[in-house]
Amino acid sequence: MLLNTLPVEPTVTQLTDKLVASYAQVGGINHLDGKNLPSRQVVTALTKELLRLLFPGFFDDKVIHSSEIKVETAALLDAVIGPLEDEINKALEYNPPPEYSKKRLRSAAHALTIEFLGSLPRIREVLQTDIEAAFNGDPAALSKDEVIVAYPFVEAVAVQRLAHELYLKNIPLLPRIMTEWAHTRTGMDLHAGAQIGTHFFVDHCTGTVVGETTIIGDHVKMYQGVGLVAKSLAAGQLLRGQKRHPTIEDHVTIYAGATIMGGDTIVGEGSTIGANVFLTTSVPPHSLVVQEDANVKVLSKKIREKKAGDFCI
Repeated sequence: MLLNTLPVEPTVTQLTDKLVASYAQVGGINHLDGKNLPSRQVVTALTKELLRLLFPGFFDDKVIHSSEIKVETAALLDAVIGPLEDEINKALEYNPPPEYSKKRLRSAAHALTIEFLGSLPRIREVLQTDIEAAFNGDPAALSKDEVIVAYPFVEAVAVQRLAHELYLKNIPLLPRIMTEWAHTRTGMDLHAGAQIGTHFFVDHCTGTVVGETTIIGDHVKMYQGVGLVAKSLAAGQLLRGQKRHPTIEDHVTIYAGATIMGGDTIVGEGSTIGANVFLTTSVPPHSLVVQEDANVKVLSKKIREKKAGDFCI
């Protein structure tokens, strides 16, 4: 009589051997014996702490009284400085910018950390204009407090403004880790390199993409699904450092689903870009750009039923 036999499960050793063999065969996605990369977990935790410094009381589990704010802020800064310096140092060691010699990377990391933390009051001033723009531009907003605590846009733009400071200091990896963390949480992809003016607001924000070399002026309002993108990336790395993304001047409104492409494309001040517009050329100031050939038909119930019957077999 034949006995039913179960397949023999591989041992942990056998599974290990197969996986290690793949590390040798497919080596392009390994990071072994290399320089110590910044930790995504640590950078994420630091970003959360930086948000607490930017918006005291909004990202905390307890009420912070004004009498305690100095002590709380000092304690939080003290907790942030060391780990942030370590992550900046790792980033510089991974890809040292030409302006830093290898011998002074640690001292450079310390100086950059202090400079970055010193920029927080200035970042707060700009973020206050963003909160004002969001509140004034959205009749559904009950208060500025609601905007800060509930709108995903606030988290996305706050992280971008933090990351942009690090980007300007030529610090590798950290800015992108920070903005991609915000991207996963908010659905809004703001590259750390983008230059964004004051009073910026993206309503709903989901699906919005702003590329690295984008320049956005003051008092710009956008809606969900807007793409400020490059025309073509076929040249790949050859395009690095070139202006690939559009320029949006002051007081421009861009409605949902619009795509604006190319580094030479300039949307003049005071212009309005309609929903679903696909724009690859510049427009002068105070323009209205709309999609003319879109036809919308409203059918009665009887016509709908007849059309549906035409397709029945």
